[in-house]
Amino acid sequence: MAILEAHGFVVVRQNGTSHRVYRREAAGKVSMTVVAGHPSDDVAIGTLQSIIRQSGLPKSLFKR
Repeated sequence: MAILEAHGFVVVRQNGTSHRVYRREAAGKVSMTVVAGHPSDDVAIGTLQSIIRQSGLPKSLFKR
């Protein structure tokens, strides 16, 4: 997800073309976020809410 990468998250591992785990180290804190689904697919609302919660980024960044 471009939003995560733009805010310092990097892919630390990937399972095939779908499940990716992102990591960010900032201010001594490590955040991990798992994204499921093919990169071209829309993200389910529950998955998106989980990504937003885990990332600690403001919800407004994820609005279209």
